[in-house]
Order: sequence, then structure tokens, then C-alpha cells
Amino acid sequence: MRKLFAYLKPYWRAALLAPSLLLLEVAADLAQPILMARIVDLGIQGGDLSLILRTGALMIGAALVGVLGGMGCTYFASIVSQNFGTDLRSGLFAKVQSLSFANLDQFKTASLITRLTNDVTQLQGVVLAMQRIMVRAPLLSIGGIIMALYINPSLASVLLIAVPLMVVILAVVLKKGFPLFATVQRKLDGVNSVIGENLSGVRVVKAFVRADYENERFRQANGELAATGIQAQRVVGLMMPAIFLIMNLSIVAVIWFGGLKVDQGQMQVGQVMAFINYLTQILFSLMMVAFMLMMVSRAKASALRVAEVLETKPQIVDPAFPQDPAGPGGQVEFRNVSFQYRPGSKPVLEEVSFIAKPGERVAILGTTGAGKTTLVNLISRFYDVSEGSLLVDGVDVRDLELMTLRQKIGLVSQESILFSGTIAENIRWGREEATADEVIAAAKAAQAHDFIMSFPLGYDTILGQRGVNLSGGQKQRLAIARALLKKPQILILDDSTSAVDLGTEARIQEALRGRPQKQTTFIIAQRISSVLEADKIIVLEEGRISAMGSHPELLEESPAYREICRSQLGEEAV
Repeated sequence: MRKLFAYLKPYWRAALLAPSLLLLEVAADLAQPILMARIVDLGIQGGDLSLILRTGALMIGAALVGVLGGMGCTYFASIVSQNFGTDLRSGLFAKVQSLSFANLDQFKTASLITRLTNDVTQLQGVVLAMQRIMVRAPLLSIGGIIMALYINPSLASVLLIAVPLMVVILAVVLKKGFPLFATVQRKLDGVNSVIGENLSGVRVVKAFVRADYENERFRQANGELAATGIQAQRVVGLMMPAIFLIMNLSIVAVIWFGGLKVDQGQMQVGQVMAFINYLTQILFSLMMVAFMLMMVSRAKASALRVAEVLETKPQIVDPAFPQDPAGPGGQVEFRNVSFQYRPGSKPVLEEVSFIAKPGERVAILGTTGAGKTTLVNLISRFYDVSEGSLLVDGVDVRDLELMTLRQKIGLVSQESILFSGTIAENIRWGREEATADEVIAAAKAAQAHDFIMSFPLGYDTILGQRGVNLSGGQKQRLAIARALLKKPQILILDDSTSAVDLGTEARIQEALRGRPQKQTTFIIAQRISSVLEADKIIVLEEGRISAMGSHPELLEESPAYREICRSQLGEEAV
């Protein structure tokens, strides 16, 4: 929780100035009833018009001072809350960016979105309210009690009953409300999850005519959120009638006993009126404290969720004493590498050993779940090996700075992720300083130039979110161009041509072979035709290397590889 307070520290001056100005507003509010009593008891009953005018002018002046103090408080409180929210959201986003894949596996995407938006907004609102309501309400309540005691200590005994009752109600509401508001945030995660899945997969939903099913999923998630929200608000709703009942009974008691004191000559009418005003201020202040505490209890749930992310330690970090790459650029070596996602779970990779030399093309084949994508993810150090070691250019990846390692690597993943912006901006995404000619050259190598130029704006064409206005094959070719423009020493193509036709894929492969720079290339492919000319083909079966060699060598030595070739190329090819 201390991490959250740190985001307030840069604005401590404004945070102190806001409640200081609020003191003027509170003082003005407390002065009004006693000034009004003076007008009634001395001015009206004594027929002193000049006193009425002077006191009335004083009341107007106090009101103006209070308005200025309130406006100043709101101004500085807004500065603090808005900047706090902005900095916290930026810090939270930066933290998410620093987390490893293993950390991100702990949080769902929808939950992170809720924490970055709704939870931060909740905290931002509390910071604003803390500088106004949580300062104004206690001061007004304490000041009201002091003024009530000043007017008539014996009549103030009504507060001895009303205030404790209010406190009890507040305690009960807080005890029941906090768990409910924490549940509300979790239910909101569920709603965001359904929304996110449907917005990103709307084409699949329509293609499979599953709109009714998805509507029902959303209705259920939305209904659970509404039911929990109603339950939480019911607790707050029950508080309101109880508070107003206490307030009205207290006013009746003051009028009754105050009237008796006026009749006995122990009080004046103006004093009773002022006392009722102070009583109302006290009880309304306590009610505002109740609402504020409910808001704080809800924000506490948000604070815990935000702090959970901020306090998560990245599992993949830079080494304390990083080493410089020692060997030739682009060499990758696996030494008895085993990997499992969680301790005690079934290994995804077991005792994998091989060397990819600079400039080699290494293909990785295997059935679904064989561990192909996991293997290349280890090269970028998205995860750390469980056993063994993985070396890039002669140095264990755990001894390399992450930036140094990942600058060497160009990755085209199974899902082609594009970002809002122009086509040129997406291709330049890994190398912003690239020239227009370099962008075009990378696009031509990825066989993307022709379809890009078919758009009216060419490379300045704006892409929709996630490249929604492109086909799957077009997105894959832009992703390949983006990786090529980076000019990496190690290029990883993870099933990156699955959505393009055979002719286009062949031209992409030819362009990759003809690129001038020496580049170690890892190719994960489902089509055997994509890897026939690879220098080394690795066949994975259940996380183990069952065969490794060139195409001719594997045809001679590997039954599994022959079966793959037979199923895709026919008996003649084998």
C-alpha cells in the first residue's frame, strides 16, 4: 500500500493547500447559524435594524469567504487527484510491461484492464474526496458539537444518543460492505473478459452463428455483476433511512426540549434555531463520513488489486553483472534444456540439445503440443529454462541484458499482432529510424508491397485495431516485414505463413534466402514444403528431440519424419 502513497508525494504542497483552504469554508458554515441567532434574538426582537444589516452583511461576507475557500480547495484537490491518477496509471502500465510471461499468466487480460481503468478511477475519486469530504465532514462535525455546547450544554445531551447510534450504523455498514465491493470488482473483471473476447472474436462469433450463446454468456456475467452491485447498494440503502430517522428524531427532541427552555426563559428562539442548524450539520457530516467510508472500503478493494500488480516481482530480470556476447552473432545453443511452466507440472521440454550456427536455417516440426513454440520462446527469454542452459553467442541468456538479447531477435509469432496507426508505422515498429526505402525493401521481401500499394494511401493507410481491416495473410506478411526491417541476427518465424498461399510462401522463403546479412533463422511450420531446404530440421515428439538433420538425412533415419512427408507430399516424395 505504501507504493500508492508514493504517487501523492510529488503533489504534497497542493495536497496540504487544499484542506487548508477548506478551513475557510468550514469556518464560514459554522459562523452562519450563530450570526442568524444574533439577528433573530437581538435584531428582530429588539427592533435594531442597524444590527440586522450589519450582521446580514457579515453573513454575506462569511459566505463569500467560504465560497472562495471551497473553490480553492476543489481546484488544488483536483490537481492532486488527477495527477495521482495519471501517474498511478502510468506506473501500473509500466509495471505490466516489465512483467514476464510467467507473471502475466497469473493475471487475466480483462482483470489487468479493469485495474488500469476502473480501479485507478476509484482511487482517484477517493483522493479527491479525501481532500474535501474527509476534511470538511469531521471538522464540521467537531465544530458543530463545540458550538452546540457553547449555546446550551444541557440541550447538547441529545447528541450523546444520536452520535453513538450513527457510529454503530456506520460500523455495521462498513463490516458488511467491504467484502461486497471487493466481489463487485471481481464480477466486473468477468464482464470485461466476455466483452474483450467477443470484440476480438466477433467474426468467429458471426461465422459460427453463436451470437445467442454469447449474448447469454454476457447476460449471465452482467447479471452476476448487477446482483452483487444491488446487494452492495442495499447495504448503503438501508443506512439512509436509519440516518434520517435518527436525524429527524433528534430535531424533534431539540424542538421539544428547546421550546420548554424558551418557555422557561433559559434560551432564546434564535438560539434554538441555531442549535437545530448545528445538529443538522453534525448529523449530515456523519452521514457524509459514512458515504466516504463506503467509498474508501470500495477503493480499498481496488487499492489491493492495484498494489498486487505493483508488488509483483518480475520473474525475468536483468542479471546483476551482465556479460557481453562472446561468440559470433546469431549462434544459439541448447544444452540439455528442460522446461515446465509450473514446478511439479509435466515438463513441456526434456533434455533438448542442439546448436544453431550463425546463418543456419533451423526448422522445427512436431505435432500440436510437442513444445515447438515453447522452445523458441526460451530463446527470447520469455521464460527461463527449468534445467540445463541456453546460450546465445556463447553466453547463457540469463547472463545477458534483456535489451541486448532481444535486440538480436526478430520474432513473428503465431498470431500476427498489429497496432493502430499506418502500415508504415507498423513495419517501423521495431526500428523507428528506418528510412522509407528500407521499409519498402522489407515489405517487398515479405511479399507485402503489392497489396500495400493497392490501397489508395499505400503505406500511409490507417490500420484498424489489431489490423481488423486486413486479411490473415496480409497481417502475417506485415508482421514478417516488421521483423525483417529490424535486421536481427536471429529470426524466429513461428508458423508465420500459415495464412498465405503456397506461391506467396515460396516467394517469401526465396526472399529470405537471398537477404544479404547472415541471419540464423528458426522456422516453425505445419507444411513440410516450407522446411525442405532448411540446413537442420528438428523433429519434436512430446517435448523431446526424436530426430535431427537435413531433409535427405531424416528421410533415411527418421520414421516419424518419413510419415510426415508421406502424409503431406505423397508416397513418391518419400
